[in-house]
Amino acid sequence: MRIFQIQRITAVLLVVFMALHMIVVHYPPGTIDFSRVLVRLENPVWKAIDIAFLASVLTHAVLGLYAVAIDSQNVARYRRILAVVGIAITLVAFAYGTWTILSFQMPATAGF
Repeated sequence: MRIFQIQRITAVLLVVFMALHMIVVHYPPGTIDFSRVLVRLENPVWKAIDIAFLASVLTHAVLGLYAVAIDSQNVARYRRILAVVGIAITLVAFAYGTWTILSFQMPATAGF
């Protein structure tokens, strides 16, 4: 039952994050290039938003895969192993994605 509730919460968060993502990345005023992305990611609020977006996507995706997998009678007996593998994949992907987001910094020589 918790999986269902977490799926619903992350789905609502994804709707909010996707709307924000579409407005900021795909339909900004003017053109968007890498320099504008760097300027935006200098703001810690945008980094936090991107990290929360990443966490929502990973949680929603891995729980969805887990729910589909345990519905199968052949796989249901491996629930605990699937849960551990799913958690491990989520943590590794979250750590890598967070590291990538946090590593974006304006180059010292850039004159943006």
